[in-house]
Amino acid sequence: MINIKSKNEIELMKAAGKIVAGALETAKENIIAGISTFSLDRIVEKYIIKNGASASFRGQKGFRGAIDFPACCCMSVNDEIIHGIPGDRVLKDGDIVSIDVGACYKGFHGDAARTFKVGRVSDEAERLIKVTEESFFKGIEKAVPGNRINDISGAIQDCVEMNGFSVIKDFTGHGIGTELHEDPAVPNYRTRFRGVRIQQGMALAIEPMVNYGGEEIVLLDNKWTVVTADGSLSAHYENTVIVTNNGAEILTML
Repeated sequence: MINIKSKNEIELMKAAGKIVAGALETAKENIIAGISTFSLDRIVEKYIIKNGASASFRGQKGFRGAIDFPACCCMSVNDEIIHGIPGDRVLKDGDIVSIDVGACYKGFHGDAARTFKVGRVSDEAERLIKVTEESFFKGIEKAVPGNRINDISGAIQDCVEMNGFSVIKDFTGHGIGTELHEDPAVPNYRTRFRGVRIQQGMALAIEPMVNYGGEEIVLLDNKWTVVTADGSLSAHYENTVIVTNNGAEILTML
């Protein structure tokens, strides 16, 4: 079931989105070589709590018998695609780190991700990050009433593949609201099913996940973290958007 958001619900989602955007900016300001992903996670969670929200990801139920997610953020480094668990890992110059943040404010969630550079990174990493972000914006150009979800998906896939990269097909974007994950699913590639028709008031978390190499993935033993099968770099870019008569309004950007 797809929940169309009311004016009041959209205002609460905007507030949640603003907190997520601020949390990501706080993360960016504190990313330096030598910081552990655990320390960075604590900094972000303190920001979320200070602003009257709670971390959406902490305690999320896992699949295949995984533990409940034990941290505020997903922090995925280099070949880690999504769901990296913050811990003792220390960021090094040249790393890239994808940080996915969710915040719940007065019962409504915001969700966004960015891939950040640690110091000076390779030209390949720079290009991967740039194209991943570009693919998101190509996708939301299609997030207008009357189009279908597959129009968003196809635009993302075209942008990624024309630049020689691969989209992840095992995980998708999603609806969002009082639940972190709601209908509809928003794939980053064309499917045989064109998807539901886009309506004003839909709230979507659109999130291209892009590999430098092949699309194949491996799930690590912690049953959360997903990595590239070929060891290539991966990047992630996500925003929560509300569909309006004029297109998609991004809620998770400052």
